[in-house]
Amino acid sequence: MKKYLLGAATAALLGGAGMAQAQTIGVAMSLFDDNWLTVLRHNMQEHADGLGVTVQMEDAGGDISRQQSQVENFIASGVDGIIVMLVDADSGDAMSAAAASAGVPLVFVNLMPPAADNFPDKQAWVGSDEVLAGTLQATEICKQIGGKGDAVVMMGQLGTSGQRGRTQGVHEVLETPDCSGIKIVDEQTANYMRTPGLDLMTNWLTSGIKPAAVFANNDEMAIGAIQALKAAGVPMDEVVIGGVDATKDALAAMKAGDLDVTVFQNAKGQGVGAVDTVLEIIKGEPYEKKTFIPFELVTPANLVDYEALN
Repeated sequence: MKKYLLGAATAALLGGAGMAQAQTIGVAMSLFDDNWLTVLRHNMQEHADGLGVTVQMEDAGGDISRQQSQVENFIASGVDGIIVMLVDADSGDAMSAAAASAGVPLVFVNLMPPAADNFPDKQAWVGSDEVLAGTLQATEICKQIGGKGDAVVMMGQLGTSGQRGRTQGVHEVLETPDCSGIKIVDEQTANYMRTPGLDLMTNWLTSGIKPAAVFANNDEMAIGAIQALKAAGVPMDEVVIGGVDATKDALAAMKAGDLDVTVFQNAKGQGVGAVDTVLEIIKGEPYEKKTFIPFELVTPANLVDYEALN
């Protein structure tokens, strides 16, 4: 079973009425030091607090082994349920097996593990369709540059569902007749981070690459690209730049005329949905194995609608 939640306005108002019980949830985050993940983390904490649920929050610091240990420690400590934002999608199967063996409810948020199509009992996933994010971004960028020109792709951490899905969405759009004139001259990872994004774009410019478009798997890398282009004296109206997440920094860059496209990833919708789902499992209530929170295209034309959401 799967379900799709409504758009930003509705998803942002998701509630958990009637769920307030003395429960303890362990939350294993892939990384604290990330703008979008910080919003996700805070929304999970705030929603749980409002329901009277105790949250034990742990930071894996991008370390797969550390996150596995955190999940095992949650199980050993007797938490009622666990939420995991994976460091790497492929690491999810081991955590799924450990939780299933112990009978502890487990919800993955954002990154979808391979086991998602065949979850054991008491397990679920809440997130978004990553391919759609790339599709929305690429379709708008294609439109803005007239369907032709050289482009570069800044990928997120290799192996993550976001990197795979968003990049796939970009490639699929560029294979369509209207966008087949766009040539990807290079694509490399900048690990979803601003400074590596700046460094990568600087290297491209130094090597003689002059892109008409930048497809970045997230906003932080897009902002890094903007900083590099500005430092090199490239007029911002000569390059169309797209990101994903619609973070506050990204929307500020869009308002300043630097970022052209982003895609809203609803941190509150995902965070609230994950908390509500794990509580449904804990209480023995019906729950969905997969819950999709929609991505939404953001451009200067509708920027104002998203300024307070992430």
